[in-house]
Amino acid sequence: MTTQTLSTQETLMMPKAYDVKLPDWLKKCLLLDENSQGEISDQENHLICKAFNFAYQLHQGQYRKSGEPYIAHPIAVSGLLRDLGGDSIMIAAGFLHDVVEDTHISNEEIAQLFGQEVSQLVEAVTKLSKINFSSTTERQAENFRRMFMAMAQDIRVIVVKLADRLHNMRTLQHLKQEKRINIASETREIFAPLANRLGIWRIKWELEDLCFKYLEPEAYRNIQSLVAERRTDREARIEKVIDIIKHRLSQIKIKFIEVKGRPKHLYGIYYKMHTQHKQFGEIFDIAAIRIIVNSNEECYRALAIVHDEFRPIPGRFKDYIGLPKPNRYQSLHTSVIGLNGRPLEIQIRTLEMHHIAEYGIAAHWKYKETGGSDQTKLSSDDEKFTWLRQLLDWQKDLKDADEYVANLKDNLFEDDVYVFTPRGEVIALTKGATVLDFAYHIHTEVGNHAQGSRINGKWSVLDTHLKNGDIVEVFTNKNSHPSLDWLNFVVTPSARNKIRQWYKRSHRDENLARGRELLEKELGKKGLDGLLKSEQMQQVAHKCNYQNVEDLLAALGYGEITSNQVVNRLREIIKSQQPAEITTTETEQNINLQPSLRHTPSTSASNSPIMGIEGLLYYIAGCCNPLPGEKIIGVVTRSAKGISIHRQGCQNVENIPGDRLIPVSWNMKNSQGRINTYPVNLQIETIDRVGVLKDILARLSDQNINVRNAGVKTNFGQPALISLLIEIKDHDQLEQIIIKIKKMSDILNIKRVTEMEES
Repeated sequence: MTTQTLSTQETLMMPKAYDVKLPDWLKKCLLLDENSQGEISDQENHLICKAFNFAYQLHQGQYRKSGEPYIAHPIAVSGLLRDLGGDSIMIAAGFLHDVVEDTHISNEEIAQLFGQEVSQLVEAVTKLSKINFSSTTERQAENFRRMFMAMAQDIRVIVVKLADRLHNMRTLQHLKQEKRINIASETREIFAPLANRLGIWRIKWELEDLCFKYLEPEAYRNIQSLVAERRTDREARIEKVIDIIKHRLSQIKIKFIEVKGRPKHLYGIYYKMHTQHKQFGEIFDIAAIRIIVNSNEECYRALAIVHDEFRPIPGRFKDYIGLPKPNRYQSLHTSVIGLNGRPLEIQIRTLEMHHIAEYGIAAHWKYKETGGSDQTKLSSDDEKFTWLRQLLDWQKDLKDADEYVANLKDNLFEDDVYVFTPRGEVIALTKGATVLDFAYHIHTEVGNHAQGSRINGKWSVLDTHLKNGDIVEVFTNKNSHPSLDWLNFVVTPSARNKIRQWYKRSHRDENLARGRELLEKELGKKGLDGLLKSEQMQQVAHKCNYQNVEDLLAALGYGEITSNQVVNRLREIIKSQQPAEITTTETEQNINLQPSLRHTPSTSASNSPIMGIEGLLYYIAGCCNPLPGEKIIGVVTRSAKGISIHRQGCQNVENIPGDRLIPVSWNMKNSQGRINTYPVNLQIETIDRVGVLKDILARLSDQNINVRNAGVKTNFGQPALISLLIEIKDHDQLEQIIIKIKKMSDILNIKRVTEMEES
């Protein structure tokens, strides 16, 4: 796209003619329609009109892949936001959402011209537009976190983004095939489930159908033809049922607002056929009838009429009025045998319920006089945002990117199960949740001390899976505490995190000792106590997002952070506080790094991986197994083996006389271009759960690392010990894989072990 450079004054000019077709609502807003008076307040009209003209001028000369002027896209997005009940600020943001990214205008200029609220909304949507959810897992996890934080700040951000994505999906045919597949996949994985979670049904179903069309075109055309095949007969049959229901409702004087048939969207039909292994003819709700009445009482009275007139199908009744979905959806659903023995679904709801079903969170703006930006922010007591608040709570503690992304997608897609407390409070949990998940949902301490439960008055164990309508009572014992095997059956991320947190706290002394030991290996024992109490170390803790040095040591011992990261942070801080003329060597000495033998690397070309011993027989010492990238020293042996190559600081070298030591270094530019690998033994202490070794091996495979040998030792109720013998190219690769494994939430400790033998 090309961008014209216009002055701010020029962009505020009011054009009198437009080269794009304007919808009626926008004509009225721009006072281009003779009947436009009184449609909108002067203040709102001014903001919308100003935003449109500003975007129109800036996008002049820009065209979409379809060939139409680019401004058609912001107009469509703003129209969708208007239909959803968005206020003038949201509609203005719809016009401006691509201005910062595609033109020379900055967020600061947007703020000056349209106010801080519009600017913040545009800025947040611009940032979301740059997020790539198909990137590597670590990046993907970070992108999800950023998106949910933006939603917590202002829920309107994601609504604007959904409108933007819907219009892009409507015009997807103009892009290349690969691009279409990528956008449709991301939409089905991320944005359609988000629309569902926000309860915006009319966006959710259209996104799903459009994704279905591009991702599975053959199945789409097949379902489309099956639905169209008997449409005339089906519509005639539904009209007869509607007439019967209207007549019966009128007889008992229920004033219905609407009784109407609705077709089920194509992807919904396909999804049911695919997941429930059914044929097209076995799907009950190819078409459904919706009854809209005035009150909750009339909903249940209308249900009685429907069941009196048509035979209900057992097990096909759902009361979402008494048990609303987490996205606030409410309705009565029942399936009955209709005319000619054909199954038919009927939904019964009030007008307010219908608005919430269609517009979800946006119904808050369209049909309620709430007003003000405070209504768009995450409130601790607002049930509409419970699911989002839960995501924010557990994402803070879940370090492993793979587990975070997997749990997140499960949370977006999975259905919920509704259970009751003994007091009758409704609790929504992830499908498959157990009694223990319920206990941790009630309170952390209830979960930590849970001993048993009663479900519907019968004694049950903690790993019992809950069903809709269960009444659950949890019994606690102050002497009970979490067991590591609980992680094998809990389902909710929050329960998993709380079990792990308890384990961390209860083993804090062990983690502190292990963390101190790791630092001693890097920095030496001398002066470590003073260093740990220093201001610099406190700064390291803060930079690593820990409250104090003790928390930092515990995290180091538990494996949440590596000693390499701590030392590097410490180096940065000390270096920044020293005068510029202090050298790197002096800085290292200031933080008590273990002294290392200095040598001048050989500059002569060599085909040997080791420089400084050209032409001599050598071998890599098994006691320390040095890797390229680590400082090494050669030792002249008394045997015929030649020179043994050790890591500097190896215990077996400490008492060797200086006349037997040879300065050597790794030849990082081997002229033969070979990539040698070296054996490394790793010992991993992990929570004993099913599949943990498989997950570790998968991460090694992702890094193309060969595993020579793997062994596991387990003891009931104790962590498992995994021994791995792997082939590594150099020290940097080893550090990277250790960090990657440590990020797994089940890993308690990982260390490199060596065979101790005499030189």
